[in-house]
Amino acid sequence: MNILTDPFLTVRYRDGTTKSVALAQIANADIVDFALPRADFTGAAYQFAISVLQTTFAPEDLASWEEYYHQPPTVEVLEQAFLPIAHAFNLLGEGPLFMQDLNSLAEVKELTPVSALLIEAPGGNTLKNNTDHFIKRGLCQQMGLPMAALALYTLQINAPAGGQGHRTGIRGGGPLTTLIKPHAIDSSLWQKLWLNVLSREEWDYAEPDFSDGSVFPWLAPTRVSKADNTEVYAEDVHPLHMLWAMPRRIRLAVECRQGRCDLSGDESCFLVKGYKTQNYGYNYSGSWWHPLTHYRTDPKKPQDPNLSTKGQPGGITYQQWLPLLFNRAALGNHPAKVIAAFDQNRFAYLVSHEQGWPRLWAFGYDMDNMKARGWYSVEMPIVYSPAERRNQQLDLVSDMQALATETLKQCRALIKAAWSDRPGDLKGDFSFIDLQFYQHTEKDFFSLIADTTLNCTNTYYTLSPEGANRWRRAITNTALNLFDALTLDGVDQGQPRNMKRIITQRRELTAWLNGVKNKPLKQFKERYLTHDSNEYQNREADHESA
Repeated sequence: MNILTDPFLTVRYRDGTTKSVALAQIANADIVDFALPRADFTGAAYQFAISVLQTTFAPEDLASWEEYYHQPPTVEVLEQAFLPIAHAFNLLGEGPLFMQDLNSLAEVKELTPVSALLIEAPGGNTLKNNTDHFIKRGLCQQMGLPMAALALYTLQINAPAGGQGHRTGIRGGGPLTTLIKPHAIDSSLWQKLWLNVLSREEWDYAEPDFSDGSVFPWLAPTRVSKADNTEVYAEDVHPLHMLWAMPRRIRLAVECRQGRCDLSGDESCFLVKGYKTQNYGYNYSGSWWHPLTHYRTDPKKPQDPNLSTKGQPGGITYQQWLPLLFNRAALGNHPAKVIAAFDQNRFAYLVSHEQGWPRLWAFGYDMDNMKARGWYSVEMPIVYSPAERRNQQLDLVSDMQALATETLKQCRALIKAAWSDRPGDLKGDFSFIDLQFYQHTEKDFFSLIADTTLNCTNTYYTLSPEGANRWRRAITNTALNLFDALTLDGVDQGQPRNMKRIITQRRELTAWLNGVKNKPLKQFKERYLTHDSNEYQNREADHESA
């Protein structure tokens, strides 16, 4: 089986039917999405298809990109484009096998259960100590070869810490991936993928060699990293290697027999129940700039490696919207290369051809070393102001987010104070408070940003007094409602509810929200809450004339 030339990924057609197709079929306008049994597999399938297109079919310039966006290539054209790399995508045979160690790992006698390819699967110590309380063992005992290959790819691109010598992925364990999607949900899969393929002008690199392992590491002997000075740096390989990095040494144990895949439910003539694994694979080090990933740097320490953004408790909210979308390198904020290219070259083109804002799709695992705490997948509108208003937009978004952040901080502290006389002693993860707050204020946030952006073409980019009051009311009402829901309506942390304490803390929250010792609100009022509409219009005129 070859995952480029054989039907490998299941897709959903516009009429709702699903079918497994070869990758060259993705340009079919009737295909609207992948249809896979797991959310992380869907994210991996997008990255896989984008990576294949970037490796074999990157357009020369923006004009070529625009042409293919509305007029996809034929199946025959894509088949010819994929042909030079097809030898690297075999799953069966004696030669190099996709995403697997070139060495057969014959010295490894014991097979690891195939379920261990799934990132959330309980680890060895968990099974040994019988502590798999929430994610149980034995849920996946065999996979068909397509699902096993997709699970392997998902693990390699997200690889978390895996014990001594079991290396993390090139972006670190559980990286956050950011992609662009069209506004219309029923856009073709081709358009959803092509939006994230960079032209050779946007990502300039030398012509690759598809035979020596510089792009596909499994075509060459693994650079074993047990000894010192065996790290792999960006300058050691071709830039496209980032899309195909292989930190784990794995060989699937494929059985030629008929059976049902536990993940997809499909019948398969090739099953995988286990795999061989060896530690000390590729040890990626230094700064890498994966094109689908957001990075942070320390402006005060430019020599330090960059850090990829990971999923964190509390999920992905509009608080991450600004850093994920807007390039502020001076502050150490670096959106993914595909996001930066979209901002610079493609946003205006796409908005002019579609009704509505395109969308940012951010997804990834929230990892605690080897343990998966959660999977997040969020879509948010992409709202860019005209270039001459960009700094004003960033200031406004920062001010709105700052007021929300400080309000949440106060609300969370007083909720805990209402729960206990010793709130500092309360243990546990309280990120659910943050998530609820941001979810309930998200609609107002994006609505105000969009309205302001649409109306800022000939005016200064700022909130009107009505808009500023709307934002203040949104976060104030949310804070009070959240306090009531978690103190009056909920269980008081297992203790008898202390109404006197709850009322005291609610009064303090109400006073703070109304301005008592509330410095963030004072600053917000000074900047945006000009109640005289004539004064607001004059301020706009002053900025415009300046």
